Amino acid sequence: MEDNLRWTLVTAIAPVAWGTNYYVIHEYLPAGHPLWGALLRALPAGLLLLAVCRRLPRGPWWWRSLVLGALNMGAFFALIYTAAQLLPTSVASTIMASSPVVMMLIAWALLGERPRLLASAGAVLGVTGVCLMLFSGVSAVDWWGVVASVTAMLMSSLGFVLTKRWGSDTSVLASTSWQLVAGGLVLAPFAVLVEGAPPAVDWAAVAGFAYVAVVATAAAFAAWFAGLKYLRAGTVGLIGLLNPATGVLLGTLLAAEVLTLRQAAGLVLVMAGILLGQPVAERLRARLRPRPAAPATPHREARVEVCGGRTSR
Repeated sequence: MEDNLRWTLVTAIAPVAWGTNYYVIHEYLPAGHPLWGALLRALPAGLLLLAVCRRLPRGPWWWRSLVLGALNMGAFFALIYTAAQLLPTSVASTIMASSPVVMMLIAWALLGERPRLLASAGAVLGVTGVCLMLFSGVSAVDWWGVVASVTAMLMSSLGFVLTKRWGSDTSVLASTSWQLVAGGLVLAPFAVLVEGAPPAVDWAAVAGFAYVAVVATAAAFAAWFAGLKYLRAGTVGLIGLLNPATGVLLGTLLAAEVLTLRQAAGLVLVMAGILLGQPVAERLRARLRPRPAAPATPHREARVEVCGGRTSR
């Protein structure tokens, strides 16, 4: 139980950091350069972790790093950067909360992790809360931003499950660094060809990129992949619901976005879904479940014999 709690808390670092990421991108980073924004997020973070772990990929991890780097970092970061520029913080962060359901289904197909009852109920509560937050408090939604955010969610859900499937034989920091470096290298030629020179940045943007790379990428993905290694994929996906909760609260506190009653109700449902899907809830349910009666201990029973109408005991 203590191990599960520890890894749950470690995993929670990631969605909280990602929830703040939308606000930082929207407020401080240059708009109109999603590829460069993604590159300057992934590559520095990957090189930082690579300098810490000092390990290069071996064997199949060369091509695995490319696949996971594209799914989890390369295209994913570009789409998230685009969504953060086109959508309010609350909307962009809440769309990603649909990922627990997708992760549960993919983990069922690829890992054989059958969705648990309480985890499924928690996912339903969380998605309901997402819907309440998404369709309230916003006057207009840019549907290109919605498409970018949904695509990012689908790609990352697949990438996260594949990371769990392939990551049992290597360290978390090493595999995270390889994915980030691979994602950055995949993005580099596209950033140059499509967007040209890097965008001009001021000191606020430099600080923003540093925060995004170190906190919301290097530390966050290392924590997230550690959770995937030691917890069920569905449980990790539910912890990810802290992403929209953080995004909505930060948007309300710092970006002057309106928190309506519907959004507050959705936020409560999201938090309830997270708690409901944790392993401790499953154990509590198992303890409260009525146990079948124990079989009776065999005792010497009186033998009844009927002989000619007489009964002897």
